Amino acid sequence: MEEKNWKIVIKPSKGFVNINLKELIKYKDLITLFVKRDFVTFYKQTILGPLWYILQPLLNTIVFTIIFGNLAKIPTDNLPPFLFYMAGNIIWGYFAFCLNSISTTFVTNADLFGKVYFPRIAVPISITIIGLFQFILQFIFFICFYIYFVSKGLDIKVSYSILFLPLILFQIALVALGFGLLISSLTSKYRDLVFVLGFGIQLWMFATPIVYPLTIIPDNYVIFSILNPMTSIVECFKYIFFNESSIKFAHILLSCLITLIVFVLGIVVFYRTEKNFLDTV
Repeated sequence: MEEKNWKIVIKPSKGFVNINLKELIKYKDLITLFVKRDFVTFYKQTILGPLWYILQPLLNTIVFTIIFGNLAKIPTDNLPPFLFYMAGNIIWGYFAFCLNSISTTFVTNADLFGKVYFPRIAVPISITIIGLFQFILQFIFFICFYIYFVSKGLDIKVSYSILFLPLILFQIALVALGFGLLISSLTSKYRDLVFVLGFGIQLWMFATPIVYPLTIIPDNYVIFSILNPMTSIVECFKYIFFNESSIKFAHILLSCLITLIVFVLGIVVFYRTEKNFLDTV
């Protein structure tokens, strides 16, 4: 039968990568379905349900305040330690959730990928949307504490730079997608990398100014911290709400460049892996 008689024709992608945005838009309902599926699956048969979104950063913040603020006496740029640590926790929570979930895309969805065709990138995109819902809940919780400290006389205020918050969240999604797609391509062949992932994310967190401000890093080592794209993201978020950060515009540009490179590399490797990953999974 001639090709023109078919309504849908599936062809292999040519070249390094072939991202079909029209196809992704066409499958927008499927992405929505993935979001609902994962949300329901995660909270099915749980007592607190979505409240876990709020409890996780709250408990982490309390632990960080006690250990790093009260015991270790790590400075927080003259900010209340609780507010300082919560700001870092909700930003890092969004990134860590997306990275951890995207990194096992091929392994956890192998059965689905082997039965029906759809753009495989739809699954990682749905994960970033779920993570965004999680961030919004935690952000509202953060704002409540922010208002409380301001009402108690804390001299901080939100500047016009809050308009850039969506761009910060977009960059987080790109960083998580880039690294997540790279790792998912590796875990499809080397399963033991999944066990290392959690430990690696923890190390990455301590390499990011979450429990300490960027100002305490010696000048000779600042460049190594700036090469971490999450450093600029966390510092920009703190600047928006605290007007306190030593991040420079050149550092932000470098972070954006690294983010773009990692994202493109992740997309290329992901699309090349999806062609034959069922042979190794």
